[in-house]
Amino acid sequence: MSRKSAGIAVSPHHLASESARDVLREGGNAIEAMIAAAATIAVVYPHMNSLGGDSFWLIAEPGQAPRAIDACGAAGALASRHWYFDQDMYERIPNRGPLAALTVAGTVSGWQLALEAAAKAGGTLPLSRLLRDAEHHARHGVPVTTNLARSLAAKIGEVGEQPYFQLNYMPDGELPQAGTLLYQPRLADTLAQLVRNGLADFYTGELARRMASALERAGSPLRLADFGAHRAQWRTPLELTHRLGQFYNMPPPSQGLLSLIILGLLERLDIGRHDPMSADFIHLAVEATRQAFIIRDRYLTDPARMRVDPQSLLSSDCLDTLASHVDPDRAGGHFTSLPGDTVWLGAIDGAGRAVSFIQSIYHEFGSGVVAGDTGVLWQNRGVSFSLQAGALNALEPFRKPFHTLNPPLARLKDGRTVVYGSMGGDGQPQFQAAVLCRYLYAGNDLQQAVSAPRWLLGRTWGSVSETLKLEGRFPQSLFDELAARGHVLEALGNFDDSAGHAGIAVRHRDGRLEGAADPRSDGSAEVA
Repeated sequence: MSRKSAGIAVSPHHLASESARDVLREGGNAIEAMIAAAATIAVVYPHMNSLGGDSFWLIAEPGQAPRAIDACGAAGALASRHWYFDQDMYERIPNRGPLAALTVAGTVSGWQLALEAAAKAGGTLPLSRLLRDAEHHARHGVPVTTNLARSLAAKIGEVGEQPYFQLNYMPDGELPQAGTLLYQPRLADTLAQLVRNGLADFYTGELARRMASALERAGSPLRLADFGAHRAQWRTPLELTHRLGQFYNMPPPSQGLLSLIILGLLERLDIGRHDPMSADFIHLAVEATRQAFIIRDRYLTDPARMRVDPQSLLSSDCLDTLASHVDPDRAGGHFTSLPGDTVWLGAIDGAGRAVSFIQSIYHEFGSGVVAGDTGVLWQNRGVSFSLQAGALNALEPFRKPFHTLNPPLARLKDGRTVVYGSMGGDGQPQFQAAVLCRYLYAGNDLQQAVSAPRWLLGRTWGSVSETLKLEGRFPQSLFDELAARGHVLEALGNFDDSAGHAGIAVRHRDGRLEGAADPRSDGSAEVA
């Protein structure tokens, strides 16, 4: 969709897009619209995100350099390798349960910092308005999507026995079916309390005390002092200088660096001369991704412990070297990828203010632990830590976990501002590259770029194998050509969740706004 308007919002659930749209229609700016959408989607897409997770923001104000919000929670003071050894955990942190709930949830602190930025940008809407839709959907029910019902059925064996999980998501003792209403009264009460007491209540108030007590009783290493010590932070985004303009993404602990490396390599590999449905195009994109993963595994960790300046890895010399390692005819060697799920949302207002935002609990339903009677489902982001001494991301108290999350934003030389992104663990930078290259190089319109078949190297949401996966809409001849180049292939469904839930919104120089949501999701692009 495309026209001049007060703004546009894109998300993987239409109710979140509508929350943002309505805020824009009421005169709110893009930051306020994103807070409203973030709260709503935490209610209506609980398998993907929650108030108990983390988030990252990129905010671009007209005439100013973009800024980033790091709302990632650190490991608790007790969360050490030795503490886990005392729990008879020697090899790895379990994926589910209280021992997986070891990092503070940062996302609400990100909302708080963004709310302050919105006010400085002229925003006037109160928090009660921004959280109104979320509280309404939690209290009065929201239809269960096929996506949510399918995830519950697939993961109930992993999370169903965790504290308070069934009480919140299966109150009748039965798996909810698509189309039935999901009521979350405890979460509604929590949202109402945040409106009354302010968002800081999540970290230093009565709500924090209740959540910390519940998590401690369940067996989590988190304590109230960990909540009180947490702060969201303003960060300087990483920046890639590109022939088409400037591209931005989050610095560590996010893997935004990978997304920018891939774009830099694809420019050097002249990806624009290949048809996006061709084996040449996909092979080069996959091999660029492989090079980016090598950089990730060598360097990416808590920003306080980075051994190199991540911006230096986007230098021309570094990108030229990485591009020289890509064999145009043969697949590279083994690598390790990470699973994960999340939600990406974007908003641009009529004044040109743009927000790229991502929010997550890591695996579907996170740790599976609900913090007592608060209705807040807790993330398992801390499972990305290692219990092995000397590992790049070895578990230590107060350390930030590695994040697959990354919200990209671009300012092009022709005056366009682009926000785009996707869920999908290590699929995120790959899906971003697919959508953006189809739009910028192949001339696809936004919906074509988002809807076209995609690929995935490695694991993502719902997937555990390290193969190169292709959606079934690709022709058999393409499978054959890629196999001949040494890729180990796996076929996905035609519109498969494993290929991500992407979205994109664009503001043109003349003020026109357009956007597209992914048919793989339950989302929409809403013009205000």
